[in-house]
Amino acid sequence: MGDTIVQQVITSGRKAMIGTLHHRLTRTAILAGIALLLILGMGTPAKAVSVSQSGVLFLKISPGARPGGMGEAFVALADDASSTWWNPAGLAYVKNDELTLMHANWLPQFKFNDLYYDYLSYVHKVDDWGTFGGNIIFLNLGESQRTDETGTALGTFSSYEMAATGSYGSQMTPNTALGVNMRFIFSHLSDRGAGQERGSGEATSVGVDIGWLWDTPIRKLRLGANLSNMGPKVAYIDQAQADPLPTNLKFGFAYHLVDSPYNTLTLVGDVDKELVRVYEDGKSDPFYLALLTAWGDGSFNTLIYHTGMEYWYSDLVALRFGYWNDDLGKVKPITFGASLKYSLYRFDFSYVAAGEGHPLQDTMRFSLSIGF
Repeated sequence: MGDTIVQQVITSGRKAMIGTLHHRLTRTAILAGIALLLILGMGTPAKAVSVSQSGVLFLKISPGARPGGMGEAFVALADDASSTWWNPAGLAYVKNDELTLMHANWLPQFKFNDLYYDYLSYVHKVDDWGTFGGNIIFLNLGESQRTDETGTALGTFSSYEMAATGSYGSQMTPNTALGVNMRFIFSHLSDRGAGQERGSGEATSVGVDIGWLWDTPIRKLRLGANLSNMGPKVAYIDQAQADPLPTNLKFGFAYHLVDSPYNTLTLVGDVDKELVRVYEDGKSDPFYLALLTAWGDGSFNTLIYHTGMEYWYSDLVALRFGYWNDDLGKVKPITFGASLKYSLYRFDFSYVAAGEGHPLQDTMRFSLSIGF
């Protein structure tokens, strides 16, 4: 099974560094790559290529303990500093300047202390201009040992991936907001190429997101959408072997079922689909074509559904519950979350119950948000 999964990692975009035997990546790098594929909707190796066919999959890890507690359904509710990832249109509804920091020991089932995910986001309102912001994402894949084809140790190296994003959002009409993100992406899987392959073990790209929010005529109902990671393919070796970015369309709703001075209850739901098209010969469509051709497989079982709820008491304490269903990948975790808020400080926590043995089981996110 291990060899089969590694082949799926190769297909997904780690061709340069993981797909050769000359300089094998061991421990964290391989396992983290495998686990990233599994948790992003690939329940079995046989289905891996058919579910996610993109590179730099760390861009699909959802930041923020608050959204994490609601089944990762947040595209229409986005109203805090994490909007810079979830939906840049949400910046228009952020009430104060805000800084959010999040840390998670990623995939705790592997028990690697150096496998972690960090997220930092900041938003700043400018009168008569809108709201500007940005975020930084960092995924550390740990230190790995390099070996040659005979198994001789050649030293160690570190692997990590990161992205930096600039955001802007503003209300276009009293009921509509739009937002846009510009993102720089950097992936460092190794400090050199593998074997005879060209490439340095590093890859860069850029991406664009477009977000939309609409307060509908139905009282207390808001709709939202975010089209993310549109950009050129990422190449570790050359453009002929480049992989598409994980372009994704997310659409959702937020309905304020209870909205009183001391009690609020909000129901949320999202559905998302990866807009990537890779053919049997390994070639893939550029992102602007994949926006259409990714729907051409005639199947909607690649859609991922998220639902959740958030309850606030007196803007001091919050409880959350959520669930998502990735039918093709057989990923159906339940999520829980809570918040404590004092003045402009908010602490968020979320927990994922994905089932015994699943890489996401016992994943905990911790976020701190500070208003200014």
